[in-house]
Amino acid sequence: MLHNLRQLVRYRGLIQSLVARELKARYRGSVLGFFWSFINPLLLLSIYSFVFTFVLPSRPTDLEPYALFLFCGILPWTWFSSSLAESSQVLIAGGNLIKKVLFPAEVLPIVTVLANMVHFFLGLPILFLFILYYRHAVLTASEILWLPAVIAVQLVMTLGLALFLSAITVHFRDVKDILGNLLTFWFFATPIIYPMDVAPAVGRQLLNLNPVTHLAISYQEILFYPGPFGHWRWLLATAAASCALFLAGYFVFDRLRDSFAEEV
Repeated sequence: MLHNLRQLVRYRGLIQSLVARELKARYRGSVLGFFWSFINPLLLLSIYSFVFTFVLPSRPTDLEPYALFLFCGILPWTWFSSSLAESSQVLIAGGNLIKKVLFPAEVLPIVTVLANMVHFFLGLPILFLFILYYRHAVLTASEILWLPAVIAVQLVMTLGLALFLSAITVHFRDVKDILGNLLTFWFFATPIIYPMDVAPAVGRQLLNLNPVTHLAISYQEILFYPGPFGHWRWLLATAAASCALFLAGYFVFDRLRDSFAEEV
């Protein structure tokens, strides 16, 4: 396992090429092309803003502007959920590549996560424009320095889950169907459309067990709430858990890799 893990550095050129190919192929033939990277999160934001502004308007006053609060959570969630949903099928879709003897199968879920991360980065300027428009908070240098750390933690966590899901879906095709419902539940079990402090004490303890909770709160504290970043201890704990999750996901992937060619 450790030998194969070290080999990933050698595949960086292949990963870059496949990420570029994935980004070009995703919007090939589309009139708007890469602009969908900006439009999709804005459409999702508009839907939730409409529902929770006009249909269910009751919410704490410190969440204004609510659209900005939503955007801080929806943008990273889109990266996370899209990566997992696509990774669950990526080995099956790439069966022809996997059957080639020298092709490293783990590259495929990694490319999926990185391609969605690029879309996340393309959406960040829109988020920063929202912050400037509302003038809701002034980002300090210390908060800006924490932002890459949060992104790195999310990347490691997402890679670990993507490797695990891509490997087990080859053997259990029902996973991709279950995953859709799980991600819906996971979304509402993460403080994205509501703040953490509105949950009751018991619910808050359960939410703390969700690692994505601490990513969402970290983004909100850095980009939405004024003041210093106070969630850093939880973020460090999440970072440790993400590293363990990545190693566990890669371990499962490595153990099952020899059976991929037969199953796809």
